[in-house]
Amino acid sequence: MKAEQLRKSILQMAIQGKLIPQDSSDEPASVLLEKIRAEKENLIKQGKIKKDKNDSVIFKGEDGKFYKKIGKEIKDITEELPFEIPDSWVWGYLKDFVLMAFSGKSPQYSKTPTPHKVVGQQSNQWGGLDLRFIKYATEEFVVDMPPYYYLQDGDVLLNTLGNGTLGRSSYYQKNDIAETLLTDGHLFVFRTLDKILSLYLRIYLVNKYDEIVKSANGSTNQTFLSLGKTMQWLVPVPPFAEQKRIVEAIEKFEPLLAEYDKLEQQATKFDNEIFDKIKKSILQYAIQGKLVPQDSSDEPASILLEKIRAEKENLIKQGKIKKEKPLPPINDDEKPFDIPDSWEWVRLNEVSISNPKNNLDDNMQVSFIPMCLVKDGYSNYHDFEIRKWKDIKSGFTHFANGDLGIAKITPCFQNKKSVIFSNLENGYGAGTTELSIIRTINNMINANYLLWYFKSDYFIQNGVKSFTGTAGQQRIHKDYLKNCLVPLPPLNEQKRIVARIEEIFAQIDKMKV
Repeated sequence: MKAEQLRKSILQMAIQGKLIPQDSSDEPASVLLEKIRAEKENLIKQGKIKKDKNDSVIFKGEDGKFYKKIGKEIKDITEELPFEIPDSWVWGYLKDFVLMAFSGKSPQYSKTPTPHKVVGQQSNQWGGLDLRFIKYATEEFVVDMPPYYYLQDGDVLLNTLGNGTLGRSSYYQKNDIAETLLTDGHLFVFRTLDKILSLYLRIYLVNKYDEIVKSANGSTNQTFLSLGKTMQWLVPVPPFAEQKRIVEAIEKFEPLLAEYDKLEQQATKFDNEIFDKIKKSILQYAIQGKLVPQDSSDEPASILLEKIRAEKENLIKQGKIKKEKPLPPINDDEKPFDIPDSWEWVRLNEVSISNPKNNLDDNMQVSFIPMCLVKDGYSNYHDFEIRKWKDIKSGFTHFANGDLGIAKITPCFQNKKSVIFSNLENGYGAGTTELSIIRTINNMINANYLLWYFKSDYFIQNGVKSFTGTAGQQRIHKDYLKNCLVPLPPLNEQKRIVARIEEIFAQIDKMKV
């Protein structure tokens, strides 16, 4: 079981009354809810909170079923309850468990620091508040601000907006933060009768996280929580003394879970390193001609190379590409390892076109791909945005379906951020200038073979040796791709190599799951 699964299991046991034994001498939870109700009545009289117009009570009948009473109306809610709880526990709604709940006001922000600090969702992290993301409200905003809007020791905070952020909760300990803080409108603040109740509530919210995310309203792009609906969440309420024991037990488990998580991460890292080493070895075998057997019936790479050279000359004559300076011959001393007799050593620019240019209609929609949309590692995946050609034709790298993109900056280059572009809008695209583009000549070389070559340790390590620039931003030398040596197999063997690599890598990935 993974650490996160174990943590969820422990939290689930805690709120179901299965983590620690019950004590018959504990004052029952029903008494606790009466105390909360009495304190809320006191706050209503003081004008600090408003009376709930739909006040309700959940009780257990003599028939063992649970009922909800609103005024004179009584409704059987047994089927609505998610699980059974101990006899000393009661079910309540979140509104019954807390003294007050509110979302902060939308602040008027100051461009310069003021004494009036505001925390938002970015500050509300699982481990507590991160004040690096603090903002400042204007003096005008805090005039006549009701005192209860300022965070108090023991408050529980819940993020209420946005995918990936919504549902994150924390417990606020004022003695840890010597600040007077307000919250913005994207946080719910829950205030309880006692810190023990707040700590138990936090356990409940963390356990409920997945359910909270699924229950949110809104679109796929922006989801949000409604305070009214949130206050109707069902809460399993233990006796106060048992809540205290639950909190203490969870606090004892946390260091153990953290250590378990650390060991799990170390094991995962070790597994990943093993699988990564296997993949590196497979690619090295592949480019040395040791991964699949040679077939004497294959047309040798020497003939393929002559065809590519002839086609490149033809493209030059047609004015489709420019004639370039001849590349230096390959000396035997340069060849890093032996390759089969049917293979040839070539320089990449002999058999490809570098950084081609697209000439398209200004209003054509094409794909735009910044570096962040190219996946690294041993994958061949990219996403894209859609832009008009006139907006991206200048100042960006051009490419088309079937072209290969190779990152030339660190650390993207070392992270194997290379890809074959596919399914581009109208077949074309543009992207960051930190991508070098390689186009095969009329598909006379298998693009997937080149991609695996670009992900090989041999190619990466030699590229790193060519790095130029400062320590903060290094990149491969501008001539590295032109001059780098490529072991070129016969075309049919290239296809067999690609098929075998993909087969083996798929098996490795299954082992990792």
